[in-house]
Amino acid sequence: MMKPIYLFLCTFCFSALMYGQANTPAPVNQDKTIITPDVISLKESEFNFGKIPQGKPVTHVFYFTNAGTSPLVLDNVQTSCGCTSPEWNKDPVAAGATAKINVGFSAMTDGPFSKFITILYNGTQTKQITIKGDVWKTPTTSAPENAALNILKTQL
Repeated sequence: MMKPIYLFLCTFCFSALMYGQANTPAPVNQDKTIITPDVISLKESEFNFGKIPQGKPVTHVFYFTNAGTSPLVLDNVQTSCGCTSPEWNKDPVAAGATAKINVGFSAMTDGPFSKFITILYNGTQTKQITIKGDVWKTPTTSAPENAALNILKTQL
């Protein structure tokens, strides 16, 4: 008599355990927003241009992979200022596929810079990438005048 009850209890507990694992709700933050797994995997999230000349545009390509199981859609790529311009393909990125975001920067002022680019994807998710560097001021004239050259010209 004890054996069938024990077998029934073991089967019931095992079934309840399996059902609980299969129907576990998505994790939730304290503010009640659902935590979704990060499906965009960036090769790098920051790029340093180093020293660049003022007024000469530079570009860098950020590569990313769709680490999810469904297509990834980049809804928008927003920059923190007008001196930074992103370009990306608007087509969905298949699961496991790699795509790119080309980021251009044109500095009008000299000195160090750090610019943030926000990637909005799959409706509600965001990821931030950064470009930085140091802009050196370009001279206002092509080259300084050589006084010795004028002396040579007068002697010839």
